[in-house]
Amino acid sequence: MAARSSPPPPPPSTSISSPNPSSSSYDLDKSSRPSTDMEAFQLLGLLLPKVPLVIRVAIMHILRLSAPASYVDLRSELIVSITRSFLSTSRPWRITDTQKLSLRDPGIKGRIWVSTYASPVPPETGLRDALLEAIDDLRDHDAPKPRFRIPDFAPVEAEWTGYRAKAERGEALPEISEVEKYRAMMDECSSPTTVMYLHGGAFYLCDPSSHRPTAKKLAKLTGGRTYSVRYRLAPQYPFPAALLDAFVSYMTLLYPPPDAYHDAVAPEHIVFAGDSAGGNLVFSLTALLLHLRKKGNPVFWHGELRDIPLPAAICGNSPWVDLTQSATMWEGDKQAPFDYLPRAAPTDWHRMPPCSIWPTEPYRDHIYVDNDLVAHPLVTVAMVDSWVECPPVYICTGWELLALEGRWLAQKLVKDGVTVVFEEYEAMPHTFALVLRSIPTSKKCYDSWSSFIRQAVQDPSKIETRATTLKAKTLEVVERRFEELCEIGEEQMRDSIRAQAAGEVESKL
Repeated sequence: MAARSSPPPPPPSTSISSPNPSSSSYDLDKSSRPSTDMEAFQLLGLLLPKVPLVIRVAIMHILRLSAPASYVDLRSELIVSITRSFLSTSRPWRITDTQKLSLRDPGIKGRIWVSTYASPVPPETGLRDALLEAIDDLRDHDAPKPRFRIPDFAPVEAEWTGYRAKAERGEALPEISEVEKYRAMMDECSSPTTVMYLHGGAFYLCDPSSHRPTAKKLAKLTGGRTYSVRYRLAPQYPFPAALLDAFVSYMTLLYPPPDAYHDAVAPEHIVFAGDSAGGNLVFSLTALLLHLRKKGNPVFWHGELRDIPLPAAICGNSPWVDLTQSATMWEGDKQAPFDYLPRAAPTDWHRMPPCSIWPTEPYRDHIYVDNDLVAHPLVTVAMVDSWVECPPVYICTGWELLALEGRWLAQKLVKDGVTVVFEEYEAMPHTFALVLRSIPTSKKCYDSWSSFIRQAVQDPSKIETRATTLKAKTLEVVERRFEELCEIGEEQMRDSIRAQAAGEVESKL
């Protein structure tokens, strides 16, 4: 499928009727796509104003006057600095334009298999009913009942992704059916491992097409395949649309719909993984499954009453845990020295210029979620009361603005008896392994990430709870104590989140 453009906003109502993600409403018109020369010209126009910044960063790095200079190479510091300059501009792009740019499909070439499947709308509403009941069960019952838009089902696309070992660099996929591509991919898989991947992008950007390098890398290193989900994006489709799509995708793996060309995947062979906002969705989906497991109610799915088991493991790469941004690290306007995320991002939506999809009608403050639900446990997962019985978890962070909430979540999981592998990477930015793919630190991250996934599928009993910091220059691994990762208690965190959600900015941690 071609990359999605931004569909028109749904009409204001209590229910959102969503277009078919595989239809032309999600495609960029090929005739309107810029030529390669035009794209190069546009890129040049974007980069030319950054020349003074490049010179300044290079001089500071060479003279060892910048904080990152002691930890990373010049190329990495330049990438982080230029990316930060685009994100922190005083003249931000319209959300429609930014979203459309992030959805441009770069094409499929080289050592990668991609087979696209769209899970059809189920004939019954059991999954959505279970999700809506969980939202009500887990809300703050001392507060008024929240108002939010209830999403309709929509076909949910995903890209089956695998490593294509014999392909030449730049070689296109053969012109065969999606089924034949899937079978060819499966012929190269040496493991039953299936990574269900939920991409990042602040809930309104990116697509499986933008995250194919990561999906391919995980498939290659695990010997399995990746199921990269094309969930619906905000602001057109706010919470819980993306979570519903993730839920549908998991059930699609467990219990294939009648038109599916894959066999049922055993839950012990499935690992959830996601970066940034996708990491949030991974933990949100897991919290939903844990809640449904406690209730013990099966759901109807394509005509059958189905149990909902837990997956083998959960992975979050720089997960976004607190959507209220209640921590002090988000205060002020001074740039974070090691991160490209500016302190105003990713939720300073008020400064965005108006467009056809933003601001929404009726108005809301957050691009992803209605105001009444921003502190809900299935949105801000730091509010989840208990992770007891959660499968093994892998979390990695850098020295980034989301680091504190990642450390806090790892600490909370361990307190609840969950097996956790937590890795902090010295001097690294947000989702560094996806952004700085060629540096040794990123290679170490992928190796550790994929090793955890392999072990979770092959022998989860051998996974040991562990916290480490990896040194940027030497790649030395330093053991950490979980109790030292974060000094913020559970009640302090939750009180701050509630206050922040209510608009009490002075309550920052």
